[in-house]
Amino acid sequence: MTACKTLRLPTLPEPLETSRQGTAVIVIDMQNGYLSKGGYLDLMGFDISQSEAVIQRASRVVSAARAAGMMVIHVRNGWNPGLAEAGTTCSPMWHKSNPLKYMRKHPGAQLLIRGTWDHAIVEPLAPLPGEPIVEKPRYSAFAGTNLEMMLHAHGIHTVIFVGVNTNVCVETAVRDAFHREFFAVMVEDATAQAGGQSIYDASVFNIRTFFGWTTTTEEIVALLEGL
Repeated sequence: MTACKTLRLPTLPEPLETSRQGTAVIVIDMQNGYLSKGGYLDLMGFDISQSEAVIQRASRVVSAARAAGMMVIHVRNGWNPGLAEAGTTCSPMWHKSNPLKYMRKHPGAQLLIRGTWDHAIVEPLAPLPGEPIVEKPRYSAFAGTNLEMMLHAHGIHTVIFVGVNTNVCVETAVRDAFHREFFAVMVEDATAQAGGQSIYDASVFNIRTFFGWTTTTEEIVALLEGL
């Protein structure tokens, strides 16, 4: 009966009731391109000074989830070498994607291209054998992927997000999870924003107020380690 124990997640704006077997941790875009010196975000001039702390916190959440027997899913952003999923000038992605714009200005650059260093997941969060990796060509973890089907197939109704970036891919995943009837929780300090503090604060506000719940690394790890 232990695996079916009801969990009361320490979340805001109120605690969230769930179950161990119905909860998964989803790791968003913990890739060199977003977190490492010389990666996409760094080349674009974004501040990546939070990377080490976010990697450590996300690793703690993932380790605790594994020990508790929860499903862990890794999501990785990027395109195949031919950029078929990126589209043409007829696609808004062609116009708005910063790495695509950078590569057009710097021929030979390989940002978030599958099989490259930039696309690879950082070593501390490397998936274990058997842990699924969802490849996504857009900001949302659900757009054009099998993530929703996988979650339903495993009876998952609550998803806990860690990763980057708070205001782009993480918030987009939370919004899309909400619209697909999943209970979405963001471990707020196990994410990092692209932009200033006000950008991060706005994402936390949006999620708590409209789309889901938030918690902290210390709170969720303490809960999972006590199972």
